[in-house]
Parts: sequence; structure tokens; C-alpha cells
Amino acid sequence: MPRYRDLFRTPEFTPLFLTGAVHTAAQTVVGLGLATLVYRATGSPLLSALALFGPSLAQLIGATTLLSAADRLPPRAAISGIALFFALGTAVLAVPGLPTWAVFAILLAEGLAASLGGGVRYGLLNEILAREDFLLGRSVTNMAVGVCQIGGFATGGLLIALFSPRGTVLVGAGLYLAAALLARLGLGARPPRAAGRASVGETWRTNRRLLSSPARRRAYLALWIPNGLIVGCESLFVPYAPERAGLLFACAALGMLAGDTAVGRFLPARLRGRIRFPLQALLAAPFLVFALDPALPLAILAVTVSASGYAASLLHQERLMALVPEELSGHALGLHTSGMLALQGVSAALAGTLAQYTSPRTGMVLLALASLTVTFALARAEGREKGPTSVSPSGSRPSPRTDRRRTA
Repeated sequence: MPRYRDLFRTPEFTPLFLTGAVHTAAQTVVGLGLATLVYRATGSPLLSALALFGPSLAQLIGATTLLSAADRLPPRAAISGIALFFALGTAVLAVPGLPTWAVFAILLAEGLAASLGGGVRYGLLNEILAREDFLLGRSVTNMAVGVCQIGGFATGGLLIALFSPRGTVLVGAGLYLAAALLARLGLGARPPRAAGRASVGETWRTNRRLLSSPARRRAYLALWIPNGLIVGCESLFVPYAPERAGLLFACAALGMLAGDTAVGRFLPARLRGRIRFPLQALLAAPFLVFALDPALPLAILAVTVSASGYAASLLHQERLMALVPEELSGHALGLHTSGMLALQGVSAALAGTLAQYTSPRTGMVLLALASLTVTFALARAEGREKGPTSVSPSGSRPSPRTDRRRTA
């Protein structure tokens, strides 16, 4: 069984890992600071939720227009350039007196850039690691997300309490700049993974090709919808408990870290297919506790247990990559990331609307029920499927890869 230490001996994995970790820390700090800033200025749960997760809505636009560039740009230049763009845009968000409409315009632009960045970053990860190491690699990057979110939300909450939401946003801008420098200095120069010119038409053609298979469509839906609805639940932490939102977010990140560690490092391969959907159901079930208006300790426990179910996405990603041709790995993973984040933005908007007309805890319960319903429907559809468990785009089984590492 491959070990974490083996990953960090792989050339370029460490700088890519560190770049992603710092980028995540920046997103976490900025998101909490900006959501608090908007909530204090407007008193609106909807706008607060959109400030935290709204940029994800722009991912849907990027996934249908820009994504073909994910395999057609030099990875190092693309990753460092996108991080620098985030640093500059976030610095503008901290300008005093910036109108709310301008805040969301900047978030829209950042969301478009992020739709491309996810495809570039995870496509490079798939290029650096051998196929059999991909699950472990995604596990350790997800673990880094958990650790950075724990630290980011804790630090963000502390910065907000000691200084101001605006100062917290500025700290996030500095972290984005650090991520840009890490990518530029740590990654090697690699050529694009695919030839040809990126275009909206090429993006549409490749999206149609990827979604032409029922098995791939189910994998994408499983990666997008149940998780997105639970992120909608989490987007209500600020209006649900304004003074304890950082704690709830940190506990969610802790649960995600625990789940990713268990699945990525210790789950036997023979159990992965069986546990995908039950683990995903665990995402939603604990949020039903909020129907009882739980005390804070029980709410924290429910959030922590729920977030361990995010590890199901590792198993759905592994299945997706078994169904995708190698030359489209960046586009395929970018489509996954963009669709996932877009659904998170849609769910945040839906959650904010529900909370506006009912209450935050009612919104959480309704979205959790919807997530469970979708998970059960997808599991039932897969159970009815007959024939091979995976197919290539041409309908045949994909051939295994033993070593796909390249040198710079």
C-alpha cells in the first residue's frame, strides 16, 4: 500500500501541495471575513451566504466557456497567474466604502478564474502521480484542505475579534500572493497537456463528450449535488450562530480531515465501491438534528460527524478518473471542480433564501433532506446498472497505467 511519505518524494508534488494549501487558507480567511463584513453591513443571511460561497456560482459560467484552456496552458504559469489575480482582487475587496455590488462583481471575476484554476491544478496532480497513487494524492490534498480550513477559520475568527473583518480580508490577500510565489518558484516548467486552441466551442464539445456516458454522468452528479446541498447548510453557520460560526466551520474541517485520512490511507480497495453512497449519506443525516434546535455541543458534534462524509468524494473521483481518457484529465477534473463549486453557490443562495423566509436551522434541515434523497436515487440507479463497472469513452475497459510520471 502506498504511503504519504512516498508522495512527497515525487518530484513537484510538494510545491503543488503547498501552493494548494496556502490558496485554501487564503480562501478560508477571506470568506469568513467577507461574509462577516457583508452581514454586518446588510443584516441579510442571503447576502452573507453569497459572500462566503457566491463566487462558486461563477464556476458554472467558467465551466461552459473557459475550461478547454485547463489542458492547453502551461501549468506553472497558469497556477501562479491565477493566484496573483486573486491577491489583487482580494486587496480591492478590503477598500473601505466599496459598494456591495462591486464586492460581488469582483467575486464573480474571481470565480471565473477559479473555474480554470481547479482544472489546471488537479490535472497537474494527475500528471505528476501514477494512476494507483491518485486516490492517496487526492486524500492528502483534501487533508490539507481540512487542516488549512481549521487553521483558517480559527485564525479568521480571531482576526475578526481582535481587529476587523476588513483586516482579515487583507491577510487573505497576502496569503494569495504567497501561493503565487510558491507556484512560480517551486513548480517546474511543463508544456500544456493538450494541443490546439482553447475556445468556447471546444469547451462545449469536450463537456458533451465527458457527459455522454451514463456512468460518468452519475459520477459527476454524485460529486456535485449531495455535497453542494450540505455546503448550503454550512453557509448558514454565520446567521445561525454569528459568534460561533468560526468554531462550527473549524469542526466541519476537522471532520473532513478525519474522513479523508481514514478513506485515503486505510480503506481497502475492495470496499471502496460498496461504501461510496453510504458514506455520502452520512454527510446529510447529522444535519437533521437541527430540527430539534440543539444546544451548541450537539450542533458541533453533528457538524463534525457530517463532514467526515465528504470523504465519499475521493471514491467518486477515483471512479470518474477510471472512466476518463488521460488527455482529458485536466478538463474532466476541472468540470468536476467547477460543477461542484457552482452547486455549492446555488445551494448557498437557496439556503440563504430559505433562511430569510423561515430560519437558518429550518434551511439546514430541508437541504439535508434533499441531499439524502439525491444520494439514495443515485445509489439505486447504479444498483440497477448491468454490465462492466467501468468503460472507456469508446465503450471498452480502460487500460491500467503503471507509471505516468514525467520530468520537467
